[in-house]
Amino acid sequence: MEQYVIKGGIPLVGEVEIGGAKNAALAILSAAIMTDETVTIDNLPNVRDINVLLDAIREIGAQVQRVDAHTVKINGSFIRDFNVDNEFIRKIRASYYLIGAMLGKYKKAEVALPGGCNIGSRPIDLHMKGFRALGATVDIEHGMLIASAERLKGTHIYLDKVSVGATINIMMAASMAEGKTIIENAAKEPHVVDVANFLNSMGANIRGAGTDVIRIVGVEKLHKTEYSVIPDQIEAGTFMFAAAATKGDIMLKNVIPKHLEATTAKLLEIGCEVEEFDDAVRVVASKPLHHTQVTTLPYPGFPTDMQPQMAVVLGIATGTSTVTESIFENRFKYVDELTRMGANIKVESNIAIINGVDRYTGARVNAPDLRAGAALVIAGLAAEGITVVDDIYYIERGYEDFEHKLSSLGALIEKVSTEKEIKKFTLKVS
Repeated sequence: MEQYVIKGGIPLVGEVEIGGAKNAALAILSAAIMTDETVTIDNLPNVRDINVLLDAIREIGAQVQRVDAHTVKINGSFIRDFNVDNEFIRKIRASYYLIGAMLGKYKKAEVALPGGCNIGSRPIDLHMKGFRALGATVDIEHGMLIASAERLKGTHIYLDKVSVGATINIMMAASMAEGKTIIENAAKEPHVVDVANFLNSMGANIRGAGTDVIRIVGVEKLHKTEYSVIPDQIEAGTFMFAAAATKGDIMLKNVIPKHLEATTAKLLEIGCEVEEFDDAVRVVASKPLHHTQVTTLPYPGFPTDMQPQMAVVLGIATGTSTVTESIFENRFKYVDELTRMGANIKVESNIAIINGVDRYTGARVNAPDLRAGAALVIAGLAAEGITVVDDIYYIERGYEDFEHKLSSLGALIEKVSTEKEIKKFTLKVS
């Protein structure tokens, strides 16, 4: 089992390049099989979730050619198998995007129900409701979601709850349905817009992505395209909070500052300086940090995927802060781990009450999920002494070359796999 071992207390300084958005890329790769022509996608993050999905797409018969680490060509004309099930695909949440893609193109799909991080229930009922409204029969049998339709017919769909996954999935299926579909109370996240732009570049007719009403006129077929995935706002936010926690100065390149506004607003509030450029953001934390209140909300609100990173920073800010989690119920599983490092956090229902402490101290901690894992790495970078983060396969699901990017900013961090290597690192840096 691999771990990160970290010697903390060093301000992170320098430039870092942000990769493509994992959450956008997963949906775009799924949608790429909706044409019989070859689609080229670049700016892909080279992370575990992406590679698992590409293997699954290859397994059902699509041609998948890795041009380089961040570019892939996909041709879906060879797909003959509509059953997507292997031990890996069950581990990633976004496997459900293959349902919308295959239902749209082939009018049938059988996909293993997904796993991913255990941060709370992410029900698939809204997806099923949308597919049924379009005319499909949808059942769950033996851990598989099975959907089929003789034809899909455009309709009016109101989502009871804002759901990124359901919005994207219904949008994909509806883009090849007969007639017009309207999705109301749609999610507005940047990756919803990116998937709509990708489908439109293949000949779909989607309007309104980025607002709460999306209008889709179905088309008979889609064609080839070349497309570049948007930068990852969550990876960018993670490095922004790493700058804040370590009293650093980081320039993030290849970002869309507009997508980072909620994160930027909170960093300014707690006492950081944030400078925005066309495609870059600089975060400087030279002054003491203050407390604040944060509530996670759907975009353009503060993202739930940035909540653990924010909490880590507030844990070493002066005064008492509160973090309210309104999206996922299990998102505070990292609090026990952070407490080992000296944090003073009390969780009541969906609210974390954080009393700032002077510093964290190094400890051995477990990454409970992807974003919490990254947050614990940030805590280790800010802490006095040595921190070991176990279960880093969660972190590698969504961050490419995380330890190398941090090292390039001056962090003392290594990926290790034995106690001997941990001891060696400790001796080297002490």
